[in-house]
Amino acid sequence: MTQHCAGRIASLDLIRGVAVLGILAINVTGFAQPSIFVLTPAWPGAPAPADALSYAGKFMLFEGKMRALFSLLFGAGLALYSQQREDAGRFGDLLQAKRLGWLAIFGLAHFYLLWWGDILFLYACAGIVALMMRESPSRILLVVAGSTFVIWHLSGALMDLPSILLEERVRQGSASAADLETYAGYEAAIAANVERGRALAQSGFFAVAAYRLGSETFDPLVLTFSSFGETFPLMLIGMVLQRSGFFAGAWPRRRLLGSGLGLLAVGLAYSAALLAWAWPRGFPVSAMQSILSYWSAPAHLFMAVGYAALLVAASDAVARSAPGRTLRAAGRMAFSNYLGTSVVMQAIFAGWGLGLFGQFGSAAQWAFVLGGWLSMLALSVLWLRRYRRGPLEWAWRSLVEKRWLTNRR
Repeated sequence: MTQHCAGRIASLDLIRGVAVLGILAINVTGFAQPSIFVLTPAWPGAPAPADALSYAGKFMLFEGKMRALFSLLFGAGLALYSQQREDAGRFGDLLQAKRLGWLAIFGLAHFYLLWWGDILFLYACAGIVALMMRESPSRILLVVAGSTFVIWHLSGALMDLPSILLEERVRQGSASAADLETYAGYEAAIAANVERGRALAQSGFFAVAAYRLGSETFDPLVLTFSSFGETFPLMLIGMVLQRSGFFAGAWPRRRLLGSGLGLLAVGLAYSAALLAWAWPRGFPVSAMQSILSYWSAPAHLFMAVGYAALLVAASDAVARSAPGRTLRAAGRMAFSNYLGTSVVMQAIFAGWGLGLFGQFGSAAQWAFVLGGWLSMLALSVLWLRRYRRGPLEWAWRSLVEKRWLTNRR
């Protein structure tokens, strides 16, 4: 059975620790390079072999999978919070809504002041809708989750087909004059966006914040709409898993291992098939955008659940080990670590920091990822020796409860 420590489910903290480390492996590109490199390492030409290999490894193991894992955990957290306050009735729902409202504020501050890739506002909005369904039977939640997930991603993939086929005709040399004109305009728009991103990254802190507030005011809402069909269903699945006792160790270990290994195998095979198509074609931009947003969604789901199942199966043994305790500490401070990495990475790459933006490709970025992992692990352990919660976890809960909570041990 999974350990419960001081009212916490050890497996949830362990999985959060893995997820907050894993998501940095993807997010680092958005800090270190123009946003186009999140989609492809091949801009404006072929990438260095090491960068292509690094991108492929991230695509297989981390891209979308860590985000999906966080979405599952967020849904599980909503269900757990409701279970713990089942007798509170409407008061418990009000607390949940307040938690999500403050999370949305944190997310907006993160976007406007630090980084364009915020997911907290998205999670708050999707969480509000998921919270409205918290009393629905698990069967209904799964039906809503499955239908939303399939319809959203299938329709998006089909709508993207014309641009993917256009890109393929250009690559094969069979494009018409009209095709070439359209594609040239598309490439010019990308180039302009890349240059705008470079200029913004080299600007001062207040200049960037003013630009975000003035020119990208509604981008958090745009991101929420474009990602809702992935995030919301995964939250519902996380709620169902939490209800079933999945994270608390109620599932037999053999079932966890079997399902985890099976889902990982299917997800890896599917990811490998997509990679085998994209890599020889030079990771074309339109295709990669569609692959990351829609076509690879099954792999994100399968591998996220697979990762979670294997970590739950191993949680008893891992939680007692020194590495396990360290990962759990990082997971207990996932909120602080997520925003903290934005501060640190911007201080390294942004113009108001060390100004290293655009100087490191995908392979070289691993040095910063490893440094970030070591920092998160070490600082989380040191902080929790003296404090009950991470600094932002403490601030968030204090704001929700409208009182300064004691945080020193």
